[in-house]
Amino acid sequence: MTITIYHNPKCGTSRNTLALIRNTGEEPHIIDYLSHPPSREKLRELIAAMHLQPRELLRKKGTPYEELQLDDSKWSDEELIDFMIAHPILINRPIVVTPVGTRLCRPSELVLDILPLPQLGEFIKEDGEKVIDADGCRV
Repeated sequence: MTITIYHNPKCGTSRNTLALIRNTGEEPHIIDYLSHPPSREKLRELIAAMHLQPRELLRKKGTPYEELQLDDSKWSDEELIDFMIAHPILINRPIVVTPVGTRLCRPSELVLDILPLPQLGEFIKEDGEKVIDADGCRV
């Protein structure tokens, strides 16, 4: 089984999502998307698989979003993809691809809906929020 996460190790949500994947006993293929951004074709595939519009995948916080005035409706979908290719930090994360589906996992618990295997035990997010109990069930 292949699970892929487009990951930013500096992001708590991304780290929690990765840990939830690992809590199934699977080790995903990890792509540090800032160092190895997806190609234009792959980014289009991911956006389509998530049933999102490119604008919905844009990250605002800690990015050049405001500086580039990306809130302006004049930008086409293709132009927004151009910006994400030029500035991968604009791609919101984490994106997880599994045999069940592809999803932007914000909050991290959204990954649970597309994981093919159950949680093996308790999981507590970095901020202390308990997400999975000792029996592997959602809280």
